[in-house]
Amino acid sequence: MATFTKQIFSGSTDGLPISVTQTATAGTLIHTCSSTTTTIDEVWLYATNTSASDVVLTVEWGNATTSNNIKYTVKAANGLYLIASGLVLKGNASPYTIRAFAATTAVISITGFVNRISA
Repeated sequence: MATFTKQIFSGSTDGLPISVTQTATAGTLIHTCSSTTTTIDEVWLYATNTSASDVVLTVEWGNATTSNNIKYTVKAANGLYLIASGLVLKGNASPYTIRAFAATTAVISITGFVNRISA
């Protein structure tokens, strides 16, 4: 039977928001997934923009390959935006990472959690 454990992002300190400080690839580290091939990380990721302007956020999903990127325009100073709604990455011997960069430095914060599912 599978086990589920809720975890904070590995790039976070005690579950606090992660400030996206990078403006190009490789982005700010959000999370490093499991290196166990039978483990799945289900990722819930939210973004907040504290600036007065809309900002484009790029999430590098699994690696920095452009075709894996998720792009989202985070509206100015207006709450949490759901970026990844339970998307999954399967464990890999070279663990996948989730990184993010934004058009403006240090105005986007990332929060969320991972449901780690192991067989």
